[in-house]
Amino acid sequence: MPDNNDHKTGLEQENPLLLAHLSRKARLEGSSTTQISGIVFRNKTYICGLLTAGKSDKDLGLMKLVTAIIKPFKLDDVREALAPLGIQGLTVSEVKGFGRQKGQTEIYRGAEYRVSFLPKIKVEIAVSDALVDRAIEAILDSAHTGKIGDGKLFVSELNQVIRIRTRETGEDAL
Repeated sequence: MPDNNDHKTGLEQENPLLLAHLSRKARLEGSSTTQISGIVFRNKTYICGLLTAGKSDKDLGLMKLVTAIIKPFKLDDVREALAPLGIQGLTVSEVKGFGRQKGQTEIYRGAEYRVSFLPKIKVEIAVSDALVDRAIEAILDSAHTGKIGDGKLFVSELNQVIRIRTRETGEDAL
């Protein structure tokens, strides 16, 4: 009797649940053809990529999380620059850190103190792929002073967003 696993790849044989999850995700994203490549090494599966045929990231309705670390006095400028884009919400946190500035020296009651962490503002915005480039440009333009310590922007993918109150998902939850 022939082995039913003869036609299966190493990924299908070693991790069928992962394969099913990735295939289902690709179908939900609207792809008719999915190719998953992987390597199985000592019973560990390493996924090399999930390729969806005929679809770009923008076609799949992917979302991004834009995280900006900016100077505190630039927060209102950034918020005002994002409003015309239709960005309805953002999360703001007061954080401390240092980069090339390497802190600063302050004098308190005649004694000199080295402050190694500088106050910054962390702004997090979940945006659709269609808006991400314009949001980045708005933040770059509004947070820029041209001096050391202007900050950084980080862009990462969001796999899922759910609005707790209505249970809307994806871009509808933004």
